[in-house]
Amino acid sequence: MIGSSEFGTRNSVLLHMKIYLRILGFAGNLKNFIVPFAFFSLIAGVFGVLNLALLKPLLDVLFEQVSPEKMQEILQSHPKWYDLIGHFYKGFAENAIENGKLATLRFVVFAVIIASLVNNLARYLSIRVLEKFKTSMIANLRNRVFSHTLSLHLGFFTNERKGELMSRITGDVQEVENSIASSFSAVIKESISLISFIVALVALSWKLSLFALLLVPVISGFLAYMIKKLRTNATDSQQRLSNIVSVMEEAFGNMRVVKAFRAEKFVSDKFSNENEQYRRAVYGYSKKRELASPFSEFSGVTAVAGLLYFGGAMILNQTGGLEASDFITFIALFSQITRPAKEISNAFGQAQRGIVAGARILELMDRQVEIPEGTREMTFDREIVFDHVHFSYDTEREILKDINFRIPKGHTVALVGASGGGKSTLADLLIRFYDVTAGSITIDGVDIRELKQDSLRSRMGVVTQEPMLFNDTIASNIAFGREVSEEEIIRAARIANAHDFIMAQPQGYHTNIGDRGTRLSGGQKQRLSIARAIVQNPPVLILDEATSALDTESEKLVQEALTSLMKNRTTLVVAHRLSTIQNADTIVVINNGEVVESGTHDELMSMNNGYYRKLAGMQEL
Repeated sequence: MIGSSEFGTRNSVLLHMKIYLRILGFAGNLKNFIVPFAFFSLIAGVFGVLNLALLKPLLDVLFEQVSPEKMQEILQSHPKWYDLIGHFYKGFAENAIENGKLATLRFVVFAVIIASLVNNLARYLSIRVLEKFKTSMIANLRNRVFSHTLSLHLGFFTNERKGELMSRITGDVQEVENSIASSFSAVIKESISLISFIVALVALSWKLSLFALLLVPVISGFLAYMIKKLRTNATDSQQRLSNIVSVMEEAFGNMRVVKAFRAEKFVSDKFSNENEQYRRAVYGYSKKRELASPFSEFSGVTAVAGLLYFGGAMILNQTGGLEASDFITFIALFSQITRPAKEISNAFGQAQRGIVAGARILELMDRQVEIPEGTREMTFDREIVFDHVHFSYDTEREILKDINFRIPKGHTVALVGASGGGKSTLADLLIRFYDVTAGSITIDGVDIRELKQDSLRSRMGVVTQEPMLFNDTIASNIAFGREVSEEEIIRAARIANAHDFIMAQPQGYHTNIGDRGTRLSGGQKQRLSIARAIVQNPPVLILDEATSALDTESEKLVQEALTSLMKNRTTLVVAHRLSTIQNADTIVVINNGEVVESGTHDELMSMNNGYYRKLAGMQEL
């Protein structure tokens, strides 16, 4: 019966192998990499062994260890075309008999040079194949992670720290490149080298080889223990790095608040604490990882010392048929076998951080897209209907309760009410940032969940309270991903009352506006957002408190731009200032997630105890 600990360990190994293979799959067809890489590595491994194996004939020539009878036997042999050693020995014997020892020595030295040239050329070609594999894998992985993350619903970004996401797409992907790709290649290449050395050692003396292999179980047991410990430290260090990136992103993104509240020391201490925890985790990982290499080397030296005694005794006692040249060549080969063994052990240790980073990346990629794609194209000829709409972000509290209203084509409907009542959530539901939990939203009788998201959103323009601009030129921010002419951009800017202030900028439409548009005022940024919506030319507009954060002068300019934008369009306005929506065709009053009143401005003001009239009184309307 398998114990629970053993079963858990086996499951853990299978899980990590699955992660490893999934990550490697991003390089494309692995055969296209493994076949040429293994081929060049095999050539490099074989000729690397030949470099040392040629010591034996060299020693035999120098110390006259080859008898004339042995030479004649070699001369009469007929090696196969692939038998490199056989061809070498035949050439060796021909030179020894026909040209003497010096010519034979030249032949051996020339063979060593050729073997070294082929070895290093094959190594270079294998490295080229490896680098192409690594760059392709990492580029594909980063693209896939970023694209998938963009496809996730808005609620995911609300709940996740942006720094955590950035760390996974940058730091974790980089760790995969440094660990998994490198360790994968090391295992293939060094395994071929290791096997080549073992074959050569067994060919020289199977007795000595058997003695040397007695150390394998000891080394393997130690490496298995180290890998288990490394995995724990790797997980901790990757999480700590994500925390550091999150602290930086939050601090740099809210620098005005940090400085206004004199919180530099608080933020700096928070960063220092996370940095110290990361240092400890990395140091703990490094201590264990670096122990593998000296242990492997010590084991190798111990084995060589044992071989010197065991093999020396065989020669002195003239047992086992071992010649001095065989023994010296065996020791030279065995001294090199520790290098591929050490590289393989290092690769397994290094791979642990890559597997942990890969698991974090795959966990993000396995997140389900909670807003399913529809199949129908959007057409809009009659009306938008909110029909018994309910919504909650979680199961604990319902945000919207039985919402019912209509937006006929060409009409403006305003949503008003206290903050936190659910007005902006209704706008988010219309554009399908979220889906309703009950009821439906229909456009011309078609549930928007049946519509393709691209078709739906391409016909809706959004202007939010906080303008979302990018660190790019004014023209690029207005066009934002669309192929539009400069004339169209200027036309949109004129309609949005933005052309005059744009022309006053140092480089006009080609002026860079800085991170999030920090070089512009609030009103200027909002007018660029409106110009961006005009370029899209949508039949449906969503204005989410577009003027609430502006001063009176800026509000006047923005309101004029909005009025131009709303002409001949269907508009849903989320408003806090009631003065901006008095001319709306219908005003829907929302309180605590419910519709409490609806009608025109005059109708609602005529209700003596109405909620809207109460709000208007507070604003002295």
